[in-house]
This record gives sequence, structure tokens and C-alpha cells, in this order.
Amino acid sequence: MASGRSLRVLHLYPELLNLYGDSGNILVLRKRMEWRGLACDVREVHMGERATLAGTDLVFIGGGSDREQRIVCDELLAQRRELASFVEDGGVLLAVCGGYQLLGHSYLMGEEKVRGLSLVDLYTDRGSPRLIGNVVVESRIAPQPIVGYENHGGRTHLGKGVESLGRVLRGHGNDGLSGEEGCLYRNVVGTYVHGPLLPKNPGVADWLIARALERRYGTGELEPLDDADELAANETMRARLLGTSRFGRH
Repeated sequence: MASGRSLRVLHLYPELLNLYGDSGNILVLRKRMEWRGLACDVREVHMGERATLAGTDLVFIGGGSDREQRIVCDELLAQRRELASFVEDGGVLLAVCGGYQLLGHSYLMGEEKVRGLSLVDLYTDRGSPRLIGNVVVESRIAPQPIVGYENHGGRTHLGKGVESLGRVLRGHGNDGLSGEEGCLYRNVVGTYVHGPLLPKNPGVADWLIARALERRYGTGELEPLDDADELAANETMRARLLGTSRFGRH
């Protein structure tokens, strides 16, 4: 039944930032809203276009190669003030891998330190070897462990008081040492988890949608959905990586 509520999603530079099927995250957000009778207005912003944040509820920035990340960063720096205002006003933003690194003060590209957007107090340097493989993360924003895939040479360091997205149960996370993965600042989620992130992690998708609804309408309550297939995919991956199943199977 239609609820009369709607959300606008801004997808930034999908032609450049779509590693490991990151655009699939937009499909999941759209369908999970539509299944609840929520209208979902997805607007893509392409190179040379200015992101219009007025009326926007949720922004998505995917991952890309170093070259693509640099191109996008140059484009977004001209719009940094609007993005910062959106974030500080409680706007919902999901940034994956290269997009996650763009949130901070700086990141290294080779030996060059590139200025970031400074939306979150973090920075990224580089290390060797690359941190590659499947990952499992325990996070307070999702009832099930977050599962997915990571592949990054960056080592991201969170500023004092910036919360991580969660605790690494398997994999590398932000830097391979701290046991932390991603960042959580206001309604901003930054993460290295590809795969894409949301199809196997419906709890994360619903957290984003709920925060956006709460900001626009004052309440983020969501009707439950039948997530049997999504949760089975999550459980299969979690059990394979951790070696045990919450249902008692091996």
C-alpha cells in the first residue's frame, strides 16, 4: 500500500565509480523502498554536472580506480561546501572504497598526497601488500554481520572520536591492524566492503533508508520485509568464512 512518502537518492558519477558492481547498491535501495510503498527518485550525476543537494535525502559514492577517484575528487572539491552542509544537517551518505577515502582530509596516490573532501575526520595513506579478500564485520547498524569483499592498498585512519562502522571478524578492514572497518559519522557510512554491499546486507540498506526517512518525516519506522533469500546469502558467506553456522550447520 502506498505510504505517500518518497525519498530522493543521488548517485554520483556511476560511469566512473562502479567497481565490483557497486551500482547494485542503488538497485537494492530502490527495491526495498518500492516494496514498502515508498517512492524512490534516483538521480544520477555525471561528469561536468553539478550535484543538486536541495531536496536530496541519500547520496551514494561508489568505488573506482586511482585515476577515476582523482577525477571525481577534483569534481567534488568544487562542491565541497554543499556536501559538508548536507552531512552536518544529517543527510545520509554511503561511500564505498574509493568513495570512502574521498570523505577524509587526504589520501595517497602513489607518492602524492591528494586533498580529500574533509567531510569526516580521517585520512588514508598506503601500505603493502594490498588488503584483498572476503570480509565479515560486526556492526551496530545491522542485525547480521556485514559480509562482502575488499581490495585496497589504502590504510585508512580514523580521527579521535570518529566511530568505525564495525569490528572485523574476518578480513583486514581499514588498515589490517586495528580490527576496525569503515566509519560511521552522523548519517555517513564509509566502508571498504564491495560485492556490492547491500544485496547480502539488507540491515545496512534499511538503516540508510530509516535514517533518511527520519530526517525528512520525523520517523524512520520501516515495515519488515521477507528477507529469506538475502539472509540465506549472508549466512552462507558468514558461515563459510567463519567456519560455523548460527543454525548449527557446518
